[in-house]
Amino acid sequence: MTRTLTWWTPPRADVALAVAALVVNLVMAGMNVQRNDEPLWPWGAALIAVGSLALIARRRHPVIVLAVTMVVSVVYYPSGFPDGPVAFVFVIALYTVAVECRLFVSLAAAMILNAGFVLSNVINGAAGDEDPDMVMGARSVAGLTFWLLLVIALGQYVRNRRDHAAAAERRAVEAERSREQEARRRATEERLRIARELHDVLAHQISLINVQAGAALHRRDDPAKAYDALDAIKQASKDTLRELRGVLGVLRQVDEQDEDAASPVAPTPSLERVEELLAQTTAAGLPVTLVGQVPQGPLPAPVGLAGYRIVQEALTNAVRHAGATAATVQITRDADAVTVQIDDDGGGPADPAALTGGNGLRGIRERAAAIGGQMTAGPGPAGGFRVWARLPLRDPAARIEESAR
Repeated sequence: MTRTLTWWTPPRADVALAVAALVVNLVMAGMNVQRNDEPLWPWGAALIAVGSLALIARRRHPVIVLAVTMVVSVVYYPSGFPDGPVAFVFVIALYTVAVECRLFVSLAAAMILNAGFVLSNVINGAAGDEDPDMVMGARSVAGLTFWLLLVIALGQYVRNRRDHAAAAERRAVEAERSREQEARRRATEERLRIARELHDVLAHQISLINVQAGAALHRRDDPAKAYDALDAIKQASKDTLRELRGVLGVLRQVDEQDEDAASPVAPTPSLERVEELLAQTTAAGLPVTLVGQVPQGPLPAPVGLAGYRIVQEALTNAVRHAGATAATVQITRDADAVTVQIDDDGGGPADPAALTGGNGLRGIRERAAAIGGQMTAGPGPAGGFRVWARLPLRDPAARIEESAR
């Protein structure tokens, strides 16, 4: 956790702590004055003031404050000033370093403090100025070390708790960001799916309506054929409206129980209904022949829908762009996949870039890829134009897992 601090606006808690430490140290030292003690004023009080007021900057410069309080403690006690809790400011600074800095910094400070006391007392003893109460023997060093290590352990515990809280907060933020990204990704995929559905529905049905309307205009002298064309337009427009209502119902999240029974949504397009599609295209003026039979047995919904849309888009292109006079549709099914092949005798796109730049072919290529399939479109081996797609019946990951067993 980072803190934004400036030297002229220290935390109020640190200011209060420093002032309290100064007052307590001066009062306690003044109350413990002994006959042989050095005068507290001015140097003893100055050391107390320096060590106590240094706590104001303990969060901004913890190592510097630790060094200052250490020097004050090492100098104050061996100098013979009145006894007082001056070392307490060092304990506070050591705790702050244990929380804010790495472990080795606080451990090194504890070792240096012990060495400083021992060295100071050795020097004073060699000069004949030793105080029996201040000599740091083995027992005193062990006791001081124990309390310093206890303070360091407490600081490390607080540091770890703070780091864990910060890490948990970062994980929560990252999880929220990931959820938002996943939601956006799913929304984008759903928009693309709906866009493909709308394109496939409108492109095919409107093309049929356009062709039938043109036929009706050219057959005004033959009312029977004109009425047949108008009837085909009526049926195509009805199917278009029903499919559009189904697509838009997904957007509105309409409950099926609330649907109007008089105008139900059309069943989901599938290869099982491909013969209706071929009949509509034939009625629009492009004879379509189904080679073989429609695969028997239910198909997975994504495969059935993708196959239907691929046939629909290929026939739409044959009607609108290729100038074809006939087309064939071949659907085969084996244990692993459904293969769809649409051939027409038209010229195909004049511009090769249309094979990759058009929305229709790109849409059916995306449909095939979405379920792990393959799709190709280009000139047929005997002329005309061919669209070929292979759609796996099972998810590729599921097939790999099954083969691994």
